[in-house]
Amino acid sequence: MKAFAISLLVIFVNSVLLAYSQATPPLKLSQTIPLPGVEGRIDHMSVDIKGQRLFVAALGNNTMEVVDLAQGKRVRSITGLKEPQGIAYLADLDQIIVANGADGTVRTFDGKSFTVISHLTLGDDADNVRYDSTAARILVGHGDGALGFIDAKAQKVISSIKLSGHPESFQLEKSRPRIYVNVPNANHIAAVDGNKQAVIDTWPVGQFRANFPMALDEANHRLFVGARNPPRLVVVDTESGKQISVMIISGDADDVFFDQENRRIYVSAGEGYIHAFRQRDADHYQPLAKIPTASGARTSLFVPELRKLYLAVPHRGSQECAIRVYDAIR
Repeated sequence: MKAFAISLLVIFVNSVLLAYSQATPPLKLSQTIPLPGVEGRIDHMSVDIKGQRLFVAALGNNTMEVVDLAQGKRVRSITGLKEPQGIAYLADLDQIIVANGADGTVRTFDGKSFTVISHLTLGDDADNVRYDSTAARILVGHGDGALGFIDAKAQKVISSIKLSGHPESFQLEKSRPRIYVNVPNANHIAAVDGNKQAVIDTWPVGQFRANFPMALDEANHRLFVGARNPPRLVVVDTESGKQISVMIISGDADDVFFDQENRRIYVSAGEGYIHAFRQRDADHYQPLAKIPTASGARTSLFVPELRKLYLAVPHRGSQECAIRVYDAIR
């Protein structure tokens, strides 16, 4: 009888939370910033929080778009790139790193003048970029399976770690030199020791194919991995590699973010939705909202310091290219 009462209470609480989330969505569209003239697919973004600037890798347009967030408008377009994919703003150096898929280069731009500081050839299909500020290293996934390390101050390639396939999203822990890498062609997640420069374990994702986006909840030892076939969000234990939970999402997911303050996960999918999930605890998750967006709007950037999520909307027919700004509602 007691167990039955507890079950009813859990159902009631979940129903109340779901009703509240529907009445008060976790993300609210607050602004749309047009990017006229930008064509093709948009890839990843990065932000200069202090300078209130958003940097957009416009892959199909071969440009980097610079958006002034305070003014709510595009203020510059950097041309001459070759399918820019990964992008990272280095606040301590005031530099923008852009990885180009078509020519395999990693270009560093000065954050004020936008002149090119360095032009490194890393390898084919230079893709996702991360910055390890503690070690002053830039990490770039590239080629048929490699993670390249670049000395941010010396501007030179210092090492490379071999992987079993082309790396997609990867995340760095802050408390230890652990890196988690999605390797969809190998159908696994690679756990890498950044100090030893070696893969120390691989975790199969099984039936969940095309594991592209990834987010990390380091405190709870959880990875949030977006799979496209079938479209699912898979929660993985970073200590064991075991799958903890699986949730349904929309197709063509390309970015996942963990909102630690609100204990939420956001997933942007090209099918035209943002999904929001609530983290009840490390092992239990609840759908909060499925927010309609736009066709092909699969890349996004959540900035916890600003409590905003930026969604890239590509030009398709009458749908204009733009950055949609969503406020994270407490």
